[in-house]
This record gives sequence, structure tokens and C-alpha cells, in this order.
Amino acid sequence: MNRDDYQKVKQIFQSALDIAPAGRAGFLAESCREDKDLRREVEKLLDSFESDYLEQPAVGKFAESIVSSNLAAGQEIGHYKIREKIGAGGMGEVFLAEDTRLDRLVAIKILPKEFAEDTERMRRFVREAKSASALNHPNIITIHEISAAGDTHFIATEYIEGKTLRSHLTKQSASLKSTLEIAIQIASALDAAQSAGIVHRDIKPENVMIRPDGLVKILDFGIAKLSEPPALNVDEEAATTINSGTSPGMIIGTANYMSPEQARAQKVDARSDIFSFGIVLYEMLSGKRAFEGENTMDVIGAILHKEPPPLTQSLPELPHEIERIVGKTLRKDRDERYQTAKDLLIDLKDAKQDLEFQDKLERTTQPNREEPDTHLTSEPASDVLHTTSSAEFITQEVKKHKRGFAVALVVFLFAA
Repeated sequence: MNRDDYQKVKQIFQSALDIAPAGRAGFLAESCREDKDLRREVEKLLDSFESDYLEQPAVGKFAESIVSSNLAAGQEIGHYKIREKIGAGGMGEVFLAEDTRLDRLVAIKILPKEFAEDTERMRRFVREAKSASALNHPNIITIHEISAAGDTHFIATEYIEGKTLRSHLTKQSASLKSTLEIAIQIASALDAAQSAGIVHRDIKPENVMIRPDGLVKILDFGIAKLSEPPALNVDEEAATTINSGTSPGMIIGTANYMSPEQARAQKVDARSDIFSFGIVLYEMLSGKRAFEGENTMDVIGAILHKEPPPLTQSLPELPHEIERIVGKTLRKDRDERYQTAKDLLIDLKDAKQDLEFQDKLERTTQPNREEPDTHLTSEPASDVLHTTSSAEFITQEVKKHKRGFAVALVVFLFAA
């Protein structure tokens, strides 16, 4: 879908929302006339909005079918004793429970009835969950068990004490170093998943947990794909909607963190997760979303046709290499992005090493100065009048030319 087609679909769609459902057929016939493709795209969007799928998690349809399980503290489901309800989402209600066999805390996700009664989807769910559980990576949540007690189907996973990346972003400012540490752990999880052939499809701050000790855990690996219906012939230029689990030409994901191919209902691969990761990293650095709009259609339009504002516009001191990494993750054309999470991980680690080297060099060459606690901020540093020493000049040059200059300098100094 080109920009002109997108604008036409958007205009008719938004106008149709103001018309009662009974009168929309006549309006669409008049607005679309003989353009059947145009009408089809508008109708898909209308169906999606009426079903309230937009802005939902990757398996958002099932959230609508959640009926309170009425589980209470002390009640048992299998060999798990419920302690308290700790959340709810697209995959159902989530409870903190005690594993009475192994004496450990776990998180229990109660699957919606509609999900559990779909035999084919449940079969694929078990298969994908098995693949995800086999990852055995420190940055990926561990799935302990998929089981049922009577008519109640559930997943038992490790219980992660901590807070989501979303909460982390809203409650505190982060240093550039800590931001890179989180990003590296997320990229490490993506690398492990990509090596196992698993695509997450819903990377976003709400699906990233940070423990008190700083360990990052990615939630629901291998689960997001489960809302996808069996393979269908999909029109790659179809209008963007959110997966209902029943219709072809629909996409899976959360609008603000979708890749362009997700937004176009195209087949996705690991490079889609890399794009979503880039959106998350951009937000971690700038405190702003990479793609914004007044409504979901505007957000999707931005993802398809616009570039986010340069990070250095609000962060003038941000190292060029980090801006380059973010830019490469956010290429519209997936062939121009990082092709593997491993390459992304290598560049992130190199950027972190450069930052640590520069900090160490500054501490060495400026022993009488207080070490600054550099946080990500758009405020410029205050000017300090001083005579530039040779050591300070070296530090400035390292910042300009980065790692290659630094390594050459160290070799020169040792040789002297």
C-alpha cells in the first residue's frame, strides 16, 4: 500500500467510524465506488476496531474471552497452591502460586476457555511452548509446565520478582551505561531465540522484566506466535489490522512496537523482533516513542512512512555509534537492518566497551575532578573555562574517533 492509498483508506475509515453500523454500507458504496480493493481494506479496519483488537497484546483477542476464574488464596490447582492474583493479559489471568512439590514460587497463567477449547490451536500452543522452554537462557523466562486441572488449562512459569521495563522507564532516569546493559541482555535473548528459530513478535517494555539484581528477563517467548491462525494465503499489501485468529490478512503485535512487515500483514522473521527492539531502545534512550500519532492508524502510518526524530536532536552528547546502531535496527527495509541478533549484540557490546574505556581514561587523566554520574538527558552540560591539557586533548580525540583511535593510542604509549 503506497502513501496515497494509505491516506485514502485512513480518511474513509475515520469518516465511517462516525456513522452508525447500519448506515455504513451505503457510505462505503458511495465513497469507494468501483474500487473493491479500497472497500475491502476499509472494511477490514472497521471489523478490527469493532472487535476492539487494536492496541492489544499479540494475543489480544483472547483477553476478551477471559472470565474470572474465581481462584482465591489457598485454593489448589494441580499441585500449585494459589497465593494471590498478580495480573491479567491477553493470555489470561496470572496468579502467584506455590509449587507444593518443589517448594518454590511460580507464576500460573490461566488460559481463556476459548483458547483451551480450540484443539488445533492448543496443539500448536504446546508445540511452541516446548520449543520456547528448551531455550534455557538466563534472559528468557522459564516455562515449567503446561497442564490442566479439570476444565482449567494453565501454564506454570518461573516467578520473576521485579518490575517491567515500562515501570523502570517511567519511575527513574537511566544512565547510558545501564541502558546499554539492559539492551545487551535483551539482544542476547533475541540471539538465543533466533538460533532456535523462534520469533517473539511482541517485543515491548511490558514484556521485559528487570529483577532487583539487574538481570533482565523476556516474557512470553514463543507464546506470541500462538495467536496466529494456521498458514493462509495472505495479501502482503493488505490493510493493517490486529489478529482476530479467524481472518486472513491480519497481523500480530502491539501497534507502537510493530515492524513494517507486521503492519503490512506480511510474513515475519527474526528481523521483525530486531525492529521492535530498536523501537524499545530508542524509547529507553530518549524517553519518547519512536513512532507516535493521535490514533493507531497514525502510529502505523508513521511506522510505514516516517522516520523517528534523530536521537542527537534531544541527546546531543549521545555517541554516534549508538545512534548508528539504533538507526540500523529501524530500517524500513528488513534487508537493510541487522540480519541477525548476534551482529546487533556484538555492536552493542562494542559500544558499551567504548563507553567504559572513555570513562576510565577520563578518570585517569582527570584525577582531581569528581566523576560525573552521566544520565541520559537533553540538557547540555554546563560550560567550564579551562586550559586544555594534553591528557584532556587525548580524551577528546578518543571520543571523536572511538575505539580504533583508543587502541592505537594505548599501543603507542606502551611502545614509547
